Amino acid sequence: MGTKTVTDQSFADDVLGASGPVLVDFWAEWCGPCRMIAPALEEISRDLGEKVTIAKLNIDENPDTPGRYGVRGIPTMLLFKDGQPVAQKVGAAPRSQIQQWIEGAI
Repeated sequence: MGTKTVTDQSFADDVLGASGPVLVDFWAEWCGPCRMIAPALEEISRDLGEKVTIAKLNIDENPDTPGRYGVRGIPTMLLFKDGQPVAQKVGAAPRSQIQQWIEGAI
């Protein structure tokens, strides 16, 4: 499936209105750890398929949503279920740790 790009404008529909769990990766181009976990998130998205949608939100291009959810450092991953944030992970981690965290939360 691959990751999905979301924006401040599409957040309500793509994340809050989604039918299943959505993991939002808050990132920026200049963030080394963000770029480091990007390939892992792509692989996890393919592995988990329909179980979870993995979305990416660039904080430089979309400043409203990170502020609304208290994102202070990146990478920050927030897992949403039924329009509500249910789990949060801050900082880079190995692919296996990220996948275990997601599977445990969904």
